[in-house]
Amino acid sequence: MSFEMTKGLFKYDFTDQHAILGIPLDAEFNDIRKRYMKIARRLHSDTCSFESQADKDWANQFLSKVVNPAYNKFSKESDRKEYSLLLAAIGKRVVKEQAKMQIESEAAKQLVTAQNWEEAYKTAVSKLALKQYESVKETQEAIDQISELNMVYLLRKERQTPTDVKADPPTPTPTPTPTPPPPPRKDSQAEPYCRRAQGFMNSKSYAKAIIELKEGVKLDPKYSPAHALLAMCYLEQNQATMAKIEMNKALASNPEEPTALEVKKKLEQAAAKAKKGDEKPGFFASLFGGKKK
Repeated sequence: MSFEMTKGLFKYDFTDQHAILGIPLDAEFNDIRKRYMKIARRLHSDTCSFESQADKDWANQFLSKVVNPAYNKFSKESDRKEYSLLLAAIGKRVVKEQAKMQIESEAAKQLVTAQNWEEAYKTAVSKLALKQYESVKETQEAIDQISELNMVYLLRKERQTPTDVKADPPTPTPTPTPTPPPPPRKDSQAEPYCRRAQGFMNSKSYAKAIIELKEGVKLDPKYSPAHALLAMCYLEQNQATMAKIEMNKALASNPEEPTALEVKKKLEQAAAKAKKGDEKPGFFASLFGGKKK
């Protein structure tokens, strides 16, 4: 049984847990819990009022494979923090790639130019949530539309202007050849921390290595080798989300950073395995769980 979600923030290889639960991006945990309990009662096999048996089976599977994992992402403070970091990174990516943005739902198009856009956003999400789990069709349509609203909300929150995005994608223009980035600085204050961290990594003491590297990036936030080593440490500890964040920071400073490229390759390989069902359940789920079976 397939649960395809491909619009809004889902286009960014991101599982929009807020859209699944039908809640705004700034919702408090108590409101998230109340909303989850309402959805669970609606979809659970003992209380589901869907008419056909096929729809009831779909509801039960959607609850266990999509809704429950979405709620679990907010249940623990550490998971909420990790999800918030990833959401912030997605917000910056939305701004960077806004020229490619495609908006289909009328509600999201209106939010692009709304004056009191924050209030308009919450009203639109609340309206869609009312009927989100009335039927299989309405569930999927509502999630798509709420995720598009979330995408526009992140854009306006980052840019604070209603004219940065158009509903129709512009005509593509030739991409200029980028100027090669300068090589990493050799006199960085973070270098000694990287050397000490590498020693810890050689003995698989990744927690100690992370402490050293975090101190290093405080002194030089744009030193790509430090972020790349951090990414590798997080990857070795199966913290894929944090690994991707640090990898992106390293590649932003130096697109040719070898350790960061190695991490990227391993993450892509893990994603491919997860899609084929070869990975263990839950492994890399927070990073590559956009499409669930």
